[in-house]
Amino acid sequence: MEVEMKISGLIPDPMTNMPIVVLKDSASGVVLPIWVGAYEANAIALEIEKITTPRPMTHDLLKNLLIGLETTVRKVVVTELRDDTFFAVIWLERNGQSISIDSRPSDALALALRMDCPIYVEEDVLKNSKLAGNLNDRASSEELRKWLEGLGEDDLGRYKM
Repeated sequence: MEVEMKISGLIPDPMTNMPIVVLKDSASGVVLPIWVGAYEANAIALEIEKITTPRPMTHDLLKNLLIGLETTVRKVVVTELRDDTFFAVIWLERNGQSISIDSRPSDALALALRMDCPIYVEEDVLKNSKLAGNLNDRASSEELRKWLEGLGEDDLGRYKM
């Protein structure tokens, strides 16, 4: 089963300074942090802040290409967590046909923001992630930072530098 989530924020990991995209289910308060690369974080941040660049960035190019091909992005889904690596699928629709495209979650999220489509996470991913947890609606970035700082080396897996 898929759980719809929204991008709640983009913060630096307090220990490694790597960017973290924080997904949140507004209904339950469950959050899922996903570590991403600096370039992907920049692409996500540009769209969150609605900053336009003089020339299309890669995800903007993808958006323009999909629109030009009369293809819609129905949803993106974080489908799997394997060996501390998240996997995602972008679901497209063109001429009534559904097409699934394998993707890194960071690219799927950057495209989802640009195409204004829903973001989902498979329930099993939330259950199997050591880092998923509940934060109440009043949880601030500072509380999230403290929560992340409290994680042990085993919690961070291969993302620890």
